[in-house]
Amino acid sequence: MASDHSTRSCFKKRKIEEEEYGSCSSLEALPVEIIADIFSRLPITSLVRLTFVCRSWRSLAQDPLLLNAHLSSSANPARPCLLFHCDFPIRNELHFSDLSSYGSSEEAGRSSKTKKFSLPFAAAMPEFDVVGSCNGLLCLSDSLYNDSLYVYNPFTRNCVELPETSAKYHDQELVFGFGFHPRTKDYKVVKIVYYRSNSNGNSSSSSSGYRARGRIQFKQSEVHVLTLSSRTELLSWRSLGKAPYKFVKRSSEALVNGRLHFVTRPRRHVPARKFISFDLEDEEFREIPKPDSGGLNRSNHRLVNLKGCLSAVVYGNYGKLDIWVMKSYGVKESWVKEYSVGAYLPKGLKQNLDRPMWIWKNAENGKVVRVLCVLENGEILLEYKSRVLVSYDPNKGKFKDLVLSGLPNWFHTVVHVGTLAWFDTPIDV
Repeated sequence: MASDHSTRSCFKKRKIEEEEYGSCSSLEALPVEIIADIFSRLPITSLVRLTFVCRSWRSLAQDPLLLNAHLSSSANPARPCLLFHCDFPIRNELHFSDLSSYGSSEEAGRSSKTKKFSLPFAAAMPEFDVVGSCNGLLCLSDSLYNDSLYVYNPFTRNCVELPETSAKYHDQELVFGFGFHPRTKDYKVVKIVYYRSNSNGNSSSSSSGYRARGRIQFKQSEVHVLTLSSRTELLSWRSLGKAPYKFVKRSSEALVNGRLHFVTRPRRHVPARKFISFDLEDEEFREIPKPDSGGLNRSNHRLVNLKGCLSAVVYGNYGKLDIWVMKSYGVKESWVKEYSVGAYLPKGLKQNLDRPMWIWKNAENGKVVRVLCVLENGEILLEYKSRVLVSYDPNKGKFKDLVLSGLPNWFHTVVHVGTLAWFDTPIDV
């Protein structure tokens, strides 16, 4: 954390700037420290608007001390900013709705509307996937050619294209991860490549890959890591060698305690899937103990970060699900079945919308419902079939559809933290 002396010096500088540029409102009578505290409690949409009021406020809003305070306040997952990635027909739109200014899902559903971002990389990357969200930053991958990666802050429009890895493969599967470690203060992007080429990078399906049940098996692999730096010319990938596990073809599912989490693919003689973490500090893969639940030995489960804890969603029939929460990270005995959610058919799903079958098969492995987060009032926020948002009250067992105007017909929801920070902003959260 910054010292008290640095804090006083910084606020003194802001006070001088305020006197130089003149006051912007009746807040002029308040000390700059109080103004900064007020700013840190605002939702991101209000903070962005205030940067256009006057120079002194803009300067204050970009101060690292305020950015840290605002990030700490807005990082509360109970009052999230939601991003909606348009999922069909073209995956090139990003919308948002700020729920942080509402105390309950009922207020959010009654008052919220979505807005669309203007994307600075739209021409260079016409279709994209969201790899992950961390401290207000998004990592995006090219969904057409899988070559481009961008880090992007949608509220400041700061954007940087990451370099490509030196290794090139004609046939490959990619698994990505993006996160921040609170001790090292580093942002890292992880790229796991599964391929069927020999060591020279030439196509060699006979020696390095085979086809099973109509699907190509990629037997070779390599793990690449990139550490983000304020000097873009220093950005380069490092190879960690072969991946020790074969993961499901999707981005990492949960960032908890500076560790990305993945789920392995079942093998012929070992059908049970494993939970694997990748530590962003020492860059090692480790197996995470699973709870003693028969459902977690099947393929129908997902990992999610709920209130800072690693959680496993176990799917049953007809959209029913159980949520297991690891109360103490890494301790098998700390797994608790925290929630059980029954079957529900939202009103929005009763309207038939045309969508190709291949999208149904690829969207979240065909799951009816995704668990997003736990809201401030204790309700669970859910996404049904990429079309409807629903809150569930576990105490009353009641569901409530959230009506947000301007939503795309098909979308993938990302629980996001709205901030004006960038990856070179000193983070003390």
